[in-house]
Amino acid sequence: MARYTGPRSRIARKFGDPIYGPDKHLDRKNFPPGQHGINKKRKKTSEYGVQLREKQKAKYTYGILERQFRKTFDRATRSKGVTGEVLLQLLESRLDNVVYRLGVAPTRAGARQLVSHRHIMVNGEVVNIPSFQLRPGDIVGVREKSKSLETIIESLTTRKSSKLAWLEWDEAQMAGKFMNVPDRADIPEEIKEQLIVELYSK
Repeated sequence: MARYTGPRSRIARKFGDPIYGPDKHLDRKNFPPGQHGINKKRKKTSEYGVQLREKQKAKYTYGILERQFRKTFDRATRSKGVTGEVLLQLLESRLDNVVYRLGVAPTRAGARQLVSHRHIMVNGEVVNIPSFQLRPGDIVGVREKSKSLETIIESLTTRKSSKLAWLEWDEAQMAGKFMNVPDRADIPEEIKEQLIVELYSK
């Protein structure tokens, strides 16, 4: 299964954004990685460089590699609506992302692992495909045998109350409902999707 397995703090420092969650290394070293990161004088980034950086940021944020990201973009271009917004909506509708948004896992990587290890159910059936696209009305829950897992309990105990309008959480059932595809305004990620569209349109 394709996924990024390299150093995460280095990527977070590269973008100057805690895209993998709270990062003590980023807090302590808020400058680019590398031997000369703190002093290096960079030339002005080209238009292409700015667009590429935004695409890379989106890929790392959602934990997917180039081939899958490109396929998602192609699907967005074939769909009705503004391509950039549809792209983010498709990424947010992934099963691993929704598991993360519901607070069942503290990170998207953790959510991906829970899905892959068959701890998550969709509409009463086990689904082990992280990229599974949810539809409005789908119920995402923790498998009965997995409700006692320490990692899940700890994540749900420490999670911040989610106020995302497109998700609904039932604590008693340890399940959430995917109410609707989120509007762009409801997606908290600071990604300039139009730059990604411009990059792929070259």
